Amino acid sequence: MATWNSRGLRGSGLEEMVNLTNERYRQGGLALIQKIPTPIKPINIDKEHRHITLAYFEQRSTVDYIGAVQGIPVCFDAKECQAAAFPMANVHEHQIVFMEDFERQGGIAFLLIYFGINNTYYYMRFKELVKFWNRSKTGRAKSVRFDELDPAFVIPVKGYYLQYLTCLQKDLDQRGDTQP
Repeated sequence: MATWNSRGLRGSGLEEMVNLTNERYRQGGLALIQKIPTPIKPINIDKEHRHITLAYFEQRSTVDYIGAVQGIPVCFDAKECQAAAFPMANVHEHQIVFMEDFERQGGIAFLLIYFGINNTYYYMRFKELVKFWNRSKTGRAKSVRFDELDPAFVIPVKGYYLQYLTCLQKDLDQRGDTQP
């Protein structure tokens, strides 16, 4: 069982940018995307300061975000790495299964990955994720090098906002879908 404070705030900069972007998309009527909270079981509580100091995850989470973009169901997870390669160990099998089931139901699943080494955000399509996931499970490369990724899916950034809907549109176009 993982402890909450051992992983706390990891990726919080990316999460904050995604949350700000999602709020802007909501205000503009473009999308309604919600952060899915991870259920935790508090173990130690600092009653004086009224905050949790130690907790355990009660169950595995599926993805970080879920919602709809112009009527299209979407789900995605936000991941972060500081190196020039993204470790596939950061994606868990239950997430792959959930995303696969989500896509099977007509939704769009993807990862948003922040590469800290070059300050770049990337939209990883589910089909691309599965390709790298399967490769990592067959004893080959356990990470995805940045130079292996399609530059067309680097996410434009404007201020504190990730323009990931532009990449979602490219994803839809490649699938042969003409919706926004």
